[in-house]
Order: sequence, then C-alpha cells, then structure tokens
Amino acid sequence: MRLPFPERIPLSYVFVFAALLCTAQLLEGTPALFSLFSFLFIFISAITFNLAGGVTRLSGSYVLAFSLLGVIIGLTWKAILGEPADSHLDVPILTMGIYVGSICAMLAAVYISRKLTTKRALLGTLLKPANEQNATMGCIITGIAIIALDTAIPHSPGSFLSGLHQVDHFLPIAIILGVKHRIKKSGGTQSIDVPILLAITILFIIGVNGFTKEGMLEPLLCWLVAASSMRYRVSGFQILFGGLVVLLFFYYLVPYSQYGRTFASESSPDNLATSVSLLSNPENTRSQYLQSSEEQAAEGIAEYFDKPQGFFDRLQMISIDDRLNNLTNNGHVFGLYPVWADFENTVPHFIWKSKPRIWWQTMFAQEIGGLLPVEDTTTGISFTPAAVGFHLAGWTGVLIVAPILWIMLFTMFDSLCGDVRKVPWGLLMIPIFAHQAPEAGFDGIIYLLGFGSFGIIVVAFAAAYLMPIVGTFALGPESTLLDRASSVRSIPRRLPTAGPRENSI
Repeated sequence: MRLPFPERIPLSYVFVFAALLCTAQLLEGTPALFSLFSFLFIFISAITFNLAGGVTRLSGSYVLAFSLLGVIIGLTWKAILGEPADSHLDVPILTMGIYVGSICAMLAAVYISRKLTTKRALLGTLLKPANEQNATMGCIITGIAIIALDTAIPHSPGSFLSGLHQVDHFLPIAIILGVKHRIKKSGGTQSIDVPILLAITILFIIGVNGFTKEGMLEPLLCWLVAASSMRYRVSGFQILFGGLVVLLFFYYLVPYSQYGRTFASESSPDNLATSVSLLSNPENTRSQYLQSSEEQAAEGIAEYFDKPQGFFDRLQMISIDDRLNNLTNNGHVFGLYPVWADFENTVPHFIWKSKPRIWWQTMFAQEIGGLLPVEDTTTGISFTPAAVGFHLAGWTGVLIVAPILWIMLFTMFDSLCGDVRKVPWGLLMIPIFAHQAPEAGFDGIIYLLGFGSFGIIVVAFAAAYLMPIVGTFALGPESTLLDRASSVRSIPRRLPTAGPRENSI
C-alpha cells in the first residue's frame, strides 16, 4: 500500500459520511438544527480543503487540521459513544453556528489567497539533490549543538540563544530531508537509516522530557509527511507495527504527558528524573491520570464526553470553545486589542527589550472561571480561531477579522512553499500547522506570520547552503549522485498538479 498524500477528497464520500453522522446524531437525541450545522461544517470543510489543493499546499493542511482536530473527530467520537452531540454544552447551537460561519470565512480566505499567491514557490529550488545527504547530517549536527548550548548556557529573552531557539527546526528538517533522500537512493525500498534514526530518537526524548504530546509525535509526523509525499510503499508488517506504536502512544504516553506536566519544572535534569520515575511504572501513571480526569469531570471542567476518553478528550475543541462562546454571548465581548498586541509581539526582544508577554488565551480562561486557579497566569489554555474571533468582536471577528488573518497566512506560506511535495520546508510546516490551526487562536496565526515565516526562511537557506558544508566535515564530499535514470518504485512517474481540478468542488 502506498501512503496517501491527497490533493482532494471526493465530495460524494464526504456527503455520505456527513449524512450518516447526522442521522446517528438525530437517533441519539441531538437537535435537528445542531445536526444540520454539523453536516454543513463537514461538507464545506471538504470543499475548502479541495479548493486549497489538499495537503499539497499548506493552506489545505491548515484547513484539514482545523476541521478534523477542532470539530469533526469530536463529533464523530461522540456519535460512536451514543451520546447526544449537544450534551455538556452551554450554547450548542451558537457554537456550531460559529463553526459553520468560520469555515465559510475560511473558504473565502482560501479563494482569495489563491489569487494572490505567487505561481512559483519562493523557497522552491534551493537545495540541490546532490547535497541532500550532507545537508541531512549537517542539520543533525547543528540541531544537537543547539540543544547542548541551550542546556548548558543560561540565557534570557532577547539573547542570541533565545533567538536561535526560535528558528531551531534542524532535527525535524533533518528527518524530512533524510527520509526523502533515503527513499530516492534505495529505489523506494527503505526510508530510514542510522542518522535518521538518531534524529528521531533525540526529538522523541526531548518530547518525553518536556511532557509534550506534540514533541513526542513530531518525529513520527516528520517521517510520515516525508514518506507520504514520496508515495512510499509500506508493507502489511509496517502497517501493523505503526498501528501498535500509535496504540501504545495513546494508551501510555498520552496519560504520561497529561499527568507528568503537573510535575514539570524548568530544570531538564529534574524533568528527566520525573520522566524516569513515571515511565518506570506506566500502568500506575495511567491510573493516576484517569483518576485526575474523573475528578475534573466531576467538577464540570469543560468536558465534552460523559466519561473521560483519554486522548480523544484532546482531539476536539468543541467543549472549551462552547464555554468561551457562552461567556461572549452573555455580553463579555473582549475587543480587538489582542490582535494589535500580537502583531506588536512580533518585534524581536533584542529591539524591544521591555516587550511584555501577555497570555491572552489564559486570560480568556480566567474570564470564564473554573478552568484555572486565579493566581495562574501562564498555563496555556487553547481555543480555536473561531471562538477567539467571536470573543474579540462577535460575528465581525468571525466573518471579517479571522478571514483577513487567514488570507495573510495562506498567501504567505503558499507563496513561500508552493507544492510541498517538491519543497521540504513546506513538509516541515505541516506538523506545525497541525498544532497551531485548531488550538492557537489568533495568537498562532500571527506568530506564524512573524516568527514562523522568518524561521522557515532561515532554516531553508541554512539547510540549502550551510548545512551541506557542515555535513561534509562528518561525511566527506558526497561520492555519488542519484542515478536519474534508475527506477524508483515508490514515486509515481508523474506527480499530479496541485491546482484545483474540474468538478473538484
């Protein structure tokens, strides 16, 4: 089986899925209007995804992450559990109406951004195929060096190391470059070698030590997007092994991450000791996590399902968005100042040394009440851009402010990266978009417009021009070039175009 990298989703399949889901919702006691909004959201999401060019474009990856991880998975799992889709929500019709309005606004943003996007990717042809192997090794060496410096040398905001941390994507890009190179060099028979495995292991350990699900998943996602972009053929055994890895991740590592972060400190050695202690008895860690989840559910802390569902609790934003929408609906409209403040925050620390850092979404959670202790002003609470837009400016935020930001985001990154199957830096951004799109509100969009775009440009030029030199010191000059005439069974002879096809929407 070849790994998919879809340019579009057949709308007939989407229609059938959405219709079946809505039928299940109605049978489970969900109000008809809520089910109608669910259907519209799913169907318009598919249209928007197809118009963007699917996952071949970063705008399409953003649409997919926002719709799936924010709404669709939560609705689907709710139906599988046999629970009314509107249960445990304060303003369910309003919340789903906001989602429908947001996906319509995103559709308009995709349409307009396609008119503004450059025809050729600005970062498209930087790295020569002959330099891929040495660039991979150079990125690994540089990534390890930055981690060592970051750990050994104390630094403050605005310092050189702090700035370097903002653009440190060297290990993830090493995985992507290495996987693509290995697939091409092996004729599609292999995707991993020792340097790639080293980068994967280091990234995974960093994620474990930081108690972050995103960090632990990042190396797997980097391998997946690189291999999928090459249409890599996987065997039945590989599929079974991958499924087992995902199952173990859900069963043990998600509880470890959620429970362990309550003991996290700023000291890496302390976190390492905590990690070893918790992972030495993973069953006990899982039990402690489930107990704490049940206590939160008993307190009514933004739970969507009748009982805690582990990782599925994090694969939806409906319940937390609903709490914020209810607050806004009761007259607590915040105003648009956070948008301006987030753009101000893109000014580097070394220029604006007294730059304040305000955690807006934490402040929104404090407004809601009951989600955080009053004294906690730094714990991250996530809301979708849909809920944040509504909270800042009502329907104006949903239908005007949000699409303006999306137009800027889609135009910038689609212009920089184009068809990500041909541009490794675009593949690098897919896992980042997958995290930012459903959870980071407007903060995430503006961060990507500022530090995110700067970081990808720095990494692209460094990987193309500096990292091959660094890698040469370790490997020597690359001895052979890829045989252009050799057959590579993992790569189709002709890649489909990334633009919209007739009847695709």
